Amino acid sequence: MGAPRLERDPTRTGVLFVQREAVMDATYQAPTPVPGGRRRRRTVGCLTLLTALLALAIPAMAAASSTLVIEGAGEGHGVGMSQDGAYGYAQHGATYEQILAHYYTGTALAQAPAKTTVKVLVGSHVKTLGLERYVRGVIGAEMSPSWPAAALEAQAVASRTYALTAHAGGSRFDVYADTRSQVYRGAAAETPATNAAVAATAGQIVTYEGQPAITYFFASSGGMTEDVENGFPGAAPEPWLKGVLDEYDKGSTFEWKTSLSMAAAARSLKGLFKGAFRGIEVLKRGVSPRIVSARVLGTGGSTVVNGPELAGRLGLSSTWAYFSVKAGKSTKHEPDHSEQSHLETPATPTTPQGGVQATVRSSPPRTGSSPSASGGVEAPS
Repeated sequence: MGAPRLERDPTRTGVLFVQREAVMDATYQAPTPVPGGRRRRRTVGCLTLLTALLALAIPAMAAASSTLVIEGAGEGHGVGMSQDGAYGYAQHGATYEQILAHYYTGTALAQAPAKTTVKVLVGSHVKTLGLERYVRGVIGAEMSPSWPAAALEAQAVASRTYALTAHAGGSRFDVYADTRSQVYRGAAAETPATNAAVAATAGQIVTYEGQPAITYFFASSGGMTEDVENGFPGAAPEPWLKGVLDEYDKGSTFEWKTSLSMAAAARSLKGLFKGAFRGIEVLKRGVSPRIVSARVLGTGGSTVVNGPELAGRLGLSSTWAYFSVKAGKSTKHEPDHSEQSHLETPATPTTPQGGVQATVRSSPPRTGSSPSASGGVEAPS
């Protein structure tokens, strides 16, 4: 989902949504014969055709002048560990063990096999690196070195485990060196703080029932993470990748709102509807509540798409999104059949093991590299 950012701008995301216009099916009936000959009948026929065309054109003109508004939360795919949330928990005294246990349900820590290596695709070449050396080149590219030690340590364990479980290139290589897997920058990413985090967690990986458990991570949850089968269409459910409340990654800092013209929305969604673009209706949401499926509506035909495809088409930072249309002084929410409240997360707080009290925090400092939406951008097969 792109390279790590130095700053987050909640207003940068281009988002759209469209009010559904009434379908106007044109019916071209033969004019009623009237006295006066052929010329008079032709005049009536032209007026009938003009009336029908205007009936079609007026709603389209009104739609073209409308503004598509979207409100959302979070950044990234939403599955696994929220990096901003890990920062918040660390700021409030949680250890890296508590952070990992919170985001990866029912997991434990174990040691990776000695002398484990990782094959990394860097450009067009595959580099084979020792596991610890590889992780040292990842942490500073995925998380700001100025962040608390516990957050860096949680990232080190998650990145180490991800490298052993991703298998992005089959037998050829294990991970990409970019956000298709997780960002690797080699020695350029190393700092005393990040190297200390790697040393403090040397060899540790996340396991579930004794086996390495793939550890997806991403930038910001907006207040709740998502079940893996909802975040990655086609993925099988996994007991450690369940949506959990994320109290330190919640609040106005992690909500965003923007708007776009309906014409721009139609261009972005070209090929997913027939006729004139009418809007989008949400069909199903996950637990977070990110969009699982939606229908792109057209006057001549509609298409059901999954949340990630819709977000990708519209350039959204998250599938946690709600749509409305503004026409003049009126604003109307788009159809949403998910029965989930507008921009609300469940009210019951959860905390990592150890009872760290949950409170809303401000955004973390953005010095150095900031969190990228990686650690499993590609949907698992």
